[in-house]
Order: sequence, then structure tokens, then C-alpha cells
Amino acid sequence: MIDSLALQSELLPEGLNISFKTLPAILVLGMLGLFLAIGFVFRVADTENMWVAGRSIGNVENGMAIGANWMSAASYLGMAALIALSGVYGLAFVVGWTTGYFILLIFMAAQLRRFGKYTAPDFVGDRFNSDSARAIAAVTTFLIGFVYAIGQARGMALVGLYVFGDFGGVIPGLDGYQVMVVAMMAITVGYLSLSGMLGATKNQAVQYVILIVAFLAGLFVVGVTNGYSTILPQIEYGMLISELGSEFSEPFVNESYYLWIATCFSLIVGTCGLPHVLVRFYTVESERTARWSTVWGLFFICLLYWSAPAFAAFGTDLYSSNVGATYGDPGMSSAAGDVIVVLATQLSGLPEWFVGLVAAGGIAAAIATVAGLFIAGSSAISHDIYTNIINPDATQRQQILVGRLSILLLGAITTLAALDPAAPIAALVSYAFSLAGAVLFPMFFLGMWWENTNRQGALAGMLTGLTLWAIPMINEVVPTYGFFGGETISPALAQWMPAIGSALIAVPIVFVVTIGVSLATEEPPMETKKIVRQCHSPEPMSQQQTAEDVVAADGGTETPADD
Repeated sequence: MIDSLALQSELLPEGLNISFKTLPAILVLGMLGLFLAIGFVFRVADTENMWVAGRSIGNVENGMAIGANWMSAASYLGMAALIALSGVYGLAFVVGWTTGYFILLIFMAAQLRRFGKYTAPDFVGDRFNSDSARAIAAVTTFLIGFVYAIGQARGMALVGLYVFGDFGGVIPGLDGYQVMVVAMMAITVGYLSLSGMLGATKNQAVQYVILIVAFLAGLFVVGVTNGYSTILPQIEYGMLISELGSEFSEPFVNESYYLWIATCFSLIVGTCGLPHVLVRFYTVESERTARWSTVWGLFFICLLYWSAPAFAAFGTDLYSSNVGATYGDPGMSSAAGDVIVVLATQLSGLPEWFVGLVAAGGIAAAIATVAGLFIAGSSAISHDIYTNIINPDATQRQQILVGRLSILLLGAITTLAALDPAAPIAALVSYAFSLAGAVLFPMFFLGMWWENTNRQGALAGMLTGLTLWAIPMINEVVPTYGFFGGETISPALAQWMPAIGSALIAVPIVFVVTIGVSLATEEPPMETKKIVRQCHSPEPMSQQQTAEDVVAADGGTETPADD
């Protein structure tokens, strides 16, 4: 397998100065050392701090963590890359990811905090009184963490190549990109295994500051240096658009209107179903803090999303002027597109240390998101499957050990998959959004807003969602790893149910199946209905209190799983 993966020149971005650079290397190594130190200082020894940071995070700090958790390599690097390579189609990512957070703010943040659990599968299992539903949600969470993290590993490795140079052959059979995947993932897994959610949250606040300063400083300096802009590049880049070609500026030249809608819809519902996003609402002390931290998170995210199209425009023009034609044959490769933010600063002739600062921001963005993904994935295995289903008498020490082993497992399989990624960063990430949108979003939305959603309906809906997500993945993505002759099995299916936007078809079907089966079967217990009603009650709850606590105090009893 290693031989087949080795020396894939198409993974190396053209035009990027791949060599060891002393100052950027010191900068990045210092940053990675800081992350490890914070992880050590805030290392955890109990499950409350391991999974929900002791529910002690304030709204601004949680907002920064939401921003860093959310703005992965797909946002820092991939969004500008998609806009540069695909023009208006790339804006589907800006619109989809932003709109998803508004739905979270309005419909789900406070309600989820009032329900008050440790993990996303924890909510599914308790809301639907089903260990089977909990297990499906846990497996889905693990899958999302795996698929999503592949894009982050690719981003870290590409930026690492620029900073540290090509160490191809240091690990036998692996080229420079692949060696960097192994190195970056090893560091990330190391600090996560130590710190859990508490240390990850503290790190994410620091990582947000690094990534937003690096991104905005890079944009402003590139704009001023090349005469593109003065003080507001987010608007001034519009004067450049007419010179970038129809592929950049004209709607639906590169991709169809249908694909734009499908992608945007999948990103919206996927945002509302991503476990590492939802779990942030469990780390705060009250529903009010949950709402305000979402507002802060939106503000922090907006700063980068507003700026990404400008960076894409500057990078596209610099690439066309200094490397070659961006569009046509061969055009800009996906690897070069994925580092267009770093490439633009390098092509502007800026000092090496400054380019290193922008590169460090990309690594910080990727590590912050991997942290959230791996914590969510490992908690699904440790808390939801091991503790709730396999060993209910597990000690805290055993739970944390299983959690740390789960992080190691996630790190290992992500590293293997990232050695030969199937698509650019943002596309890889979007597969995880389709999965979250098809399987988890309907369960959270119906579970919170329709009290008659029951166990049978949830199980039928989740299995339907998993099946509908898997079909286009097998049709399009699996062949890229050498199966089925390397070709898409059914081009017609890929056109109308693309892997990148399959939630457009899947979500309505899952809603219909879940509602239909719930109506045809027995209603959920009154205890469960009371908890759902309490999540929407206008009466404020005290800090650390949950809807289940309130119902139990009113004379209710804990409802065990029905299966």
C-alpha cells in the first residue's frame, strides 16, 4: 500500500517555495510548543473536564472556541481555494456555513443547553430512550470526525511543506507531503490525548487569535503591497474581478446552479448536525451563555468569511501573473489552490517571517478543528458506547483511558487516509457535512421541536440517512481510491445526488420517514415529552441545571432505554 502512495507529485503545490525556512520554522515550532504547554497545564483527570470542560466556559471564550473550532483548514485555506478555482460556486460555502449558525442560534443553541448532556449521541440516546439510537449516533460522530479531519491533515501538511521543506524519504516510501501528514498528526494527537475538552478549549481561544491575526494581516499587506487595496480589501477587491476571467466572476460557469443549491443546503443542515459544533453548547453554564457565545462565535467567524473572497481574488491574480494561467489546461492544481493564501503572500515578495506567520495561522486553524473533532469522536466511543452500553460501571480512569485510546485510533486512520486524499480540502470537509445533515440534524431538530418523535421513528430516520449518504459516497468517492476501475459508477446519480450535496435529497426523505414511523407507532413516554417542553419553557433555570433535573424535581423518574 505504501508503494502505491509514494511520490505523488500532484499532491505538491506548484509555485510554492518548498524549503526549510529558519524564522517561520521557529515561529511554527514555538506555536506548537505553546499548544502542548497549554494542554499540559490544563490536563484533565475526570470525565466532566474531559468532555464538557466542567461546564465552566464563559460566552466570549466559548465564542472564540466556536470560531476556532469552526474555522478549520477548510475555512482558512479551502474557502479561498474554492473561490479561486471555482469562482461563484465557492460562495456556496460562505453562504452555507454562515446560514447554518443562524439556524443554530435561533432554533437549537439554548434548547440543547437546557436539555444538558455530555455529547451529541448522549442527547440522541436519552431523548429517544434508545441505546441503539445512541450507538448509531456515536458511530456517525466517529465517522464525521474521521472524514472531516482528513481535510485538516491535508491542510496542515501542505503548509508544513512550505515551512519545513521536503523531507521525502525520511520515512521509507513516503514523499515530503506524506511525511508532513504523519508529523503534524502526531503532534496534534499528542496534546489532545493529554488535555481533553478543557485544554482543547483553552487552546482554541489562543488558536483563534493566531489564525485571525495571521489571516487579516496577510490580506491587508498583500492588498497594499500589490496596489489592490488600501484600508478595506474586503470591498476594494471588487475592482479586480473583471480582470480575473469569466471562470472567477460569472455565475455557474464552472458548476451548475443545481450543484450550488445542493452544496449550500448540505452545508447549512450539516452545520446544525456537526457533533463538535453542538457539544460547545454543553461546555457553558447556562442557556443564556449558550446564546451569547453563539453570537460571539458568529462575529468572530464573520471576520474571516468576509475576507476570504478578497484573498482568493488577490491570489488568483498573483498566480496568473507569476506562475501560469489559473484556468484552462493545465491551470492551477488543487494543491496550489489549497495553499493560495500562503502562495499569495509569497508571490507578493513579502519577508519570509511574514509568510511564515500566515502559514502558522493555517496550521492553528487545522489543529483547532481537529481538536474539536477528535474530542467529539472519542467521547462518542468512550462515553456513549463504552460507558453507557458496554460497561456502565466503568471508573473515571477507565473512561478517560478509552477516550485517549479512541483519539489515538482516530489519529491513526485519519493519517492513513490523508496520505492520499480523494479531493481538495473543502470538498473533503463537505462530505462530513452531508453525513451530519442527513443523519444527525433531523434527530436534533425533530427531537427538540416535536415531542411525538419517538424511538422507532428516530431509528428508521437515522438508518435511512446513513444509507442515503453512503450511496453517493460509494458512487463517487470510493472509486478515487482505486476501486471500481477508478471511475464514477453512475454519472447520472452523481449529477442529481452529488456526494458533496447529498443532504438536499436525503434530509427531506429522513424527515418524512421519521415523522411517518413516529405517527404509526406508540408515542414516547410522558416523561420524555415533559423534558422536551421544559427545553422551551420561558421560566429560566438555575446554572448547571438541566430540563431533566426540573422534570425529576416535579415528580418525574428517570426513563431507561427501551431497547
